[in-house]
Amino acid sequence: MASSSHKQQLFPNLYGATAAPPPTPSTQPNHHLVTSATAADVLSKLLHRLPPTLSLPTRRSPASTTTSLPTISFSAPNLNDLILSSASKLGFFQLTGHDISPQLANSAETESLSLFELSKDQKESCFPKNWPLGFDADEEEEDGDGKGESFCLDGSCSTESKDLSLSSLREFTRALEKLGLTIFEKVANAVGVENPIGEDPTRFCSYMWISEGLHGENKPSGGSYPYVIGLQYQIRCQKYSLLADSGWVSVSPQVDSVMVTFGDIAHVWSNGKLKKVRGRPVACLGDGNNDSRGVTMSLLVTLPMDSTVAPLLPNVNSNENGDNNDGDETQACDNKGKKEENKLMFNSFSFEDYAWRVYHESLHFKDPLDRYRI
Repeated sequence: MASSSHKQQLFPNLYGATAAPPPTPSTQPNHHLVTSATAADVLSKLLHRLPPTLSLPTRRSPASTTTSLPTISFSAPNLNDLILSSASKLGFFQLTGHDISPQLANSAETESLSLFELSKDQKESCFPKNWPLGFDADEEEEDGDGKGESFCLDGSCSTESKDLSLSSLREFTRALEKLGLTIFEKVANAVGVENPIGEDPTRFCSYMWISEGLHGENKPSGGSYPYVIGLQYQIRCQKYSLLADSGWVSVSPQVDSVMVTFGDIAHVWSNGKLKKVRGRPVACLGDGNNDSRGVTMSLLVTLPMDSTVAPLLPNVNSNENGDNNDGDETQACDNKGKKEENKLMFNSFSFEDYAWRVYHESLHFKDPLDRYRI
């Protein structure tokens, strides 16, 4: 009614005060259709003037820049410095010379692939949902495409079925966890902070994220999850997309190397000194002409739910009460410079609240750490 009254005010009554009201819109020519058709003609002519090579980006594949993946040998004499250099510049690298065998990795992949052959009832009963643990089947999106299935297992690859054997996957998970803890110990020493994880099993937890993907679906299966350090063994030649601080990048790790990524928790702990990779690596499985399936096994070293995340700063030993000699003045200036350099960049926050937000919100548009920046 409000719309009709408004139209009557815009168009004066040409038939007098006692004349019948104007015809209903259904009996009038549809000027909106005429206008839309005209606009469509203009748009069509404009599009035909565009260069033939111009194409709009699709939502299926994130635009990424190909980046050379730094290679670090575990036996390098300056291993700590090399890890810190890659972590502070990129947030990722590939590690060679480790002691994880290709045979173990292949056996773990075979067991992982068998999980996707289970019936849906078996997937849900053998891996009960205890967020983030359990089986996850992504719902279809508006374009009709799902993002595949995924399993999130604890560090022991526990199941509720006695008939399901995952011994190789369990050994593989523990080997990656041990390697990840060693790498983070070295980078913490290089940064100059005390390792907040150490060897205390109550101060960290590990998740093995097994994701299925279809060719043509360059999207991660399962929700993203915050972590300290992530590791992924490269069984075969495969390109991956990483969401780094600089944006989407494409990397091609060497076969039998371990791709190492530093996560958002390491980024906060280092007060921004270490770059981060948001979420797990996304396998680039090619175009939609191939119906074959692929599986990725990503080990995430992360935190218990009741943790609080805050920057860890190096200790600055100042000599504020010392004598005012030249050496003390120089030391005081150095300490002042270090304090300015180590100014807090993040407020502390609850890991559980942050993990829930990261898991259920899209990482592709806004950095979830922005709300905690100072």
